[in-house]
Amino acid sequence: MIPYGRQWLDEEDIRVVADVLRSDWLTTGPKVGEFEEAFSKFVGVRYGVAVSSGTAALHSVMNALNIGHGDEVIVPSMTFAATANCVLYQGGTPVFCDVHPDTLLIDPEDVKHKISDKTKAVIAVDYAGQPCDYDELLRISDKHSVPLVGDSCHALGAIYRDKMVGSIADLTIFSFHPVKHITTGEGGMVVTNNPKLVEKLKHFRNHGIDTDHRKREQEDSWYYEMVDLGFNYRITDIQCALGLSQLKKLPMFLDKRRKIAERYQQAFADNRVIKPLKTKKNVEHAYHLYVVAVEFDTIGRTRREVFKLLRNSGIGVNVHYIPV
Repeated sequence: MIPYGRQWLDEEDIRVVADVLRSDWLTTGPKVGEFEEAFSKFVGVRYGVAVSSGTAALHSVMNALNIGHGDEVIVPSMTFAATANCVLYQGGTPVFCDVHPDTLLIDPEDVKHKISDKTKAVIAVDYAGQPCDYDELLRISDKHSVPLVGDSCHALGAIYRDKMVGSIADLTIFSFHPVKHITTGEGGMVVTNNPKLVEKLKHFRNHGIDTDHRKREQEDSWYYEMVDLGFNYRITDIQCALGLSQLKKLPMFLDKRRKIAERYQQAFADNRVIKPLKTKKNVEHAYHLYVVAVEFDTIGRTRREVFKLLRNSGIGVNVHYIPV
């Protein structure tokens, strides 16, 4: 079976993980900060906060923005459920927005229709690895004084009008699941230029505690306070060592994905049945997924039949997503 995606690890990845396993720090140690610094530098922002998953990153952002009961957050209908679930975790209400049929990216015009006095944030998903229309979304969010959150779990390394995805929205989140561009096994990251939000994010990932174990050891102190209600969303040094090693290979991973996508583009260019999503001008697609629409009526088959046919032929296709 040709999988729709899988991790790519080499001996260097294994070596750096083994080095951490032999060290004194398996979690809340130096590799976490090193990974945060290297990652935020790559995307062009001041701060990164590493957590246990992309979903944890989304939840942490909703908490940092004080989303609560009675608050609305606009999300696209075509996304993984976690984009909407993170609003519900905080007691807020996700308001679903339509997407452009040719790109499956959030439609700014529908955002304008859905935004209200109850709206406390907009989450834009860089579906499949293609950046959203950030210029228009920022105009809308600035006009209504609501933060714009980039759900860029699909789009590490993507570029929008010469700006790296991660450096555009007020906060941006990434995922390091094994099918993503780089992996830490499980893991996620929030990046931002806002130092006040960084403090809230760090407290939230560590039970709401104002210091971590390593900082207390450095200060020869036992004292800490729980300043907020938080969760255990910490990421380990084992994972961050792997993330650092993977990050060095990211340019190669992106180049490979783009070359594979170009082969598909050429193969499907004149196909009446298989229609790839459109790629906008002024962007560099990261290609977490290569998504096509199939004219099932033209070939007289259902989606389930085509899915089974391809799977039986050893091609690991999938459906992303059933709308939330």
